[in-house]
Amino acid sequence: MTRPENEKQAQEKPWRAVGLLLESARGERPQLLRGVLWLVLAAGLEALGPIIGKYFIDHYLLPRQLDLAAMGGLLLALLLSGWVASWIRYGQLARMAGIARRSVLRLRERVYAHVLNLPMAFFDQAITGQLVSRVTNDTEAVNQLYRQVLYVMLDSSIVVLGSMIAMAWLDWRLMLIVATLVPAMLLIIWLYQRFSGAAVARSRQLRSDINAQMAESVAGMAVLQAAGAASRFATRFAQTNNRQLKARMDELRANAWLLRPALDLLNVLLVVGLVWGFGQRQAGAGGVALAAVEVGLLYAFLGYIARVVEPLIQITLQFGQLQQAMVAAARVRSLLQEHESVLESDAQRRIERGHIRIASLSFGYDPARPVLHELNLDFPAGSFVGIVGHTGSGKSTLLSLLLRFYAAQRGSIEIDGHPLARIPDASFRERVGLVPQEPYLLAASARENIAMGRPIPEDQLIAAARAARVHDFIEALPQGYDTPLGEGGARVSTGQKQLIAMARALAGAPTVLFLDEATSNIDSATERVISEALEALRGRVTVVAIAHRLSTIRAADQIVVLNHGHLAELGTHETLMAHEGGIYQRLVQLQALDVDRQAEEP
Repeated sequence: MTRPENEKQAQEKPWRAVGLLLESARGERPQLLRGVLWLVLAAGLEALGPIIGKYFIDHYLLPRQLDLAAMGGLLLALLLSGWVASWIRYGQLARMAGIARRSVLRLRERVYAHVLNLPMAFFDQAITGQLVSRVTNDTEAVNQLYRQVLYVMLDSSIVVLGSMIAMAWLDWRLMLIVATLVPAMLLIIWLYQRFSGAAVARSRQLRSDINAQMAESVAGMAVLQAAGAASRFATRFAQTNNRQLKARMDELRANAWLLRPALDLLNVLLVVGLVWGFGQRQAGAGGVALAAVEVGLLYAFLGYIARVVEPLIQITLQFGQLQQAMVAAARVRSLLQEHESVLESDAQRRIERGHIRIASLSFGYDPARPVLHELNLDFPAGSFVGIVGHTGSGKSTLLSLLLRFYAAQRGSIEIDGHPLARIPDASFRERVGLVPQEPYLLAASARENIAMGRPIPEDQLIAAARAARVHDFIEALPQGYDTPLGEGGARVSTGQKQLIAMARALAGAPTVLFLDEATSNIDSATERVISEALEALRGRVTVVAIAHRLSTIRAADQIVVLNHGHLAELGTHETLMAHEGGIYQRLVQLQALDVDRQAEEP
């Protein structure tokens, strides 16, 4: 996903992300309903406080009727109602926190599983640091959203509603004065969202950029320092950091102007309005002094004002975090809307022999600019096929199509007579192996790097290591197959990484094995070892090797020579070398000159 698309999606209306939250919390509905019922009970107990106080003032304090038992009972009821309400709230806070954690756990697993199934075309444009930020930081921010929505805002809303009902029961006209606070608060929230929304979206996008720059710099630290680019990268990072700071400051300014100060002002205006309302009632009564029964009512309403204003203040104060969490949820939602690779497979179609047939194949990353043109190839089962050509000839693109990273736009690819797209994904991955140019090793043991989470028996794993000619090396490690290899295989050489990658591919007993320039970055000795391993597979496994070092595919049954996406030459090493002035012949001669030149250098 490109950055402009990221920014556009990050600035979508964040409330659309509520559907994402409801989906993730679907299994928590019984817990949520129980929590709501307990919070209603807590709000009811809390609403009793001002009513008890009003009764105490009206019937005992002002008439000076000192019934110690009754007064003590009222005070005890006031204390117990507040104490029980507090304990209920504590229990529901724990309940809602559990709901939030479990929901976010499911959401994070869903996002990660979704990312694993995205097509390679998505990763061609995605920035790793930003993607990691969405899977980790943004899903964690959604946890805050659950906590705010499910507890603070839900509890505060129930308290406000309960207080409004109690005030309406006491005096509906005065309740209407207090009720004006609700639309005023909604107006403040709307203004806050309008003024801070863009800043919050910009802040989270820039945080992803910071993560991306950090990941990029750490991954390429050797090149960065060797090129003397440390100061330039530091300057670029500082600029991004300052832009993120500016976005956060814009958000905080909106917070400072529109949240607590505005609500404090509204609280004062509300008390003035309530007192004015009482004054109007007395003016309508001919200016008679405030009756005793009105004193208790005034106390009750002042108590309810505190119970209405404080939850509303809590809602608005949490709205800053809520705004960030909603933007994060919108970013997660936009990632989940990326289309997965969906293939119309047939469970009956399986790879058994490894016969590959390519017919009239054309493809372009931009359909208007094809990379491959009308390729027609046939790789018999168990054969060894080499694919060569100049840089940009289409070798890697053809391999990507064979691996189903992209779908052919014209023409077809079949394995054992089955269209590539109709073979079930699990069956395809089980029967097809890949040895990449840059071997990817986990920060785990040699055993785990070969198995890659697959339930591979020990004897099959060791047999794969022997076939890749890496068993003796692994056995010589301090802990054998259980020796940790370090992050990215830091404890082994490049050649040894490649052999372990070969063992990983062979451990699944593939029918088809693809090699993507697997010998381009290794020494001649390791190349010979890999060549021996490939020779041992002849007749049992269909091997398709993209080769930069032509010596790797010298013994291939057929060599495919590509030139600007067209099939230029096809044949064995001997037949292609007999073609005077041919592309393959020139490539071999150029590599021979390079070898001679290197041998002459001191």
